[in-house]
Amino acid sequence: MVAGAYVGIKDLTRLRYRARGFSYLPAQPVHSVLSGRKRSRLRGRGLDFDELRHYRPGDDIRNMDWRITRRARTPYVRIYTEERDRPVWVVVDQRLSMFFGSQYQMKSVAAAEAAALAAWRVLGVGDRIGALIFGDHEQRLSLPSRSQATTMGWLKALTTMNNSLNANSEHAPNTEALTQALRALAPRLGHDGLVIIISDFDGWDDESLRALKVIRRSNDVIASVVSDPLERDIVSAHKLVVSDGRHQLEIDTDGSAAASRFRADFQQRYEMLFASLKRHAIPVVPIGTESDVTLQLQRQLGGGIGR
Repeated sequence: MVAGAYVGIKDLTRLRYRARGFSYLPAQPVHSVLSGRKRSRLRGRGLDFDELRHYRPGDDIRNMDWRITRRARTPYVRIYTEERDRPVWVVVDQRLSMFFGSQYQMKSVAAAEAAALAAWRVLGVGDRIGALIFGDHEQRLSLPSRSQATTMGWLKALTTMNNSLNANSEHAPNTEALTQALRALAPRLGHDGLVIIISDFDGWDDESLRALKVIRRSNDVIASVVSDPLERDIVSAHKLVVSDGRHQLEIDTDGSAAASRFRADFQQRYEMLFASLKRHAIPVVPIGTESDVTLQLQRQLGGGIGR
C-alpha cells in the first residue's frame, strides 16, 4: 500500500499530542487567516439569559430592559452569562474526488487529519465536538460531545470510510453529496455554533450555497478547502505516476491539450468558489496535500490562545 494513500485510527489518535499552536476562537492573532472583520465574523460563544435586576452604575446600557423599566419606573437591566461551551461540528469529505494526491498524501487523508486535529483541539478546552462524515453515497453523523470515547467512535468511522476509497469503485461519483450533507446537517444545529467544512468542494453550485446559507444564519462557518498542487498546475508535470493506492501507472502529459483544459476548468471552479464564500463572509482555510497538515494549521491559525 502506497504511503499517504490511507489513514489509520492510530494516526488520527497520535494527532492528539500535536493539536496545539492554532486556534478557532474569534480572537485571532494578526497573522491568522481568520483575523480582521472583513475576513471573519466569528461570533464566539453565545450568551444565556441569567437574571433581571436593578441597574447599577457601570452596567452596560445596551442591556437595559426598557419595557420593564417603563412599567416599574426604575431602570432594569438584563444580565447574561456566557455559555459554558460552544458546539463545534466538522463536516468531513471522503468522496472519490478526495482520493487524489500527487505529493505528500491524498486529499482524503489530509481532510481526515484536519478533522482529527480540530476534534482534539476542541476537546482540549472542554468544548463539544460533533461530526458529519460523508462519501459519495454514505453519511455518518455523531452529535457534539465532550466524550473522548464518542470522538474515537466517529474517528474510527472516518478511517473506515477513508480505507474503503478505491479508484476502481463500482459506485459512480456523486457531485451532489456535499449539498446533501449540508442539508442533512442543518436541522441538527442550534445557534452560535461553529461548523468547519473540510472538503475539496467538488460539485459546489447554487444549491450548495443555499444549503450553506441556512447553516450560516445562526452559526459560524469556516471552509477548509482541500486541494493538490497537481490540480492547480497539471501542465507543469510532464510525466505523472498515478496510483490507486495499490498499483502505479506512469502517464506522459507533455503538451497535452487535456491537461491545459483541466487546469483552466480547475482555476475557474475555484475562483467561483472563493468568490462565493468571500461574498458571504465565510473565511477560507486552505489545506494542501503537499505538506504536514498540523504545520499548515499552525502557520495559518497559529498563535491563538485557548483553542
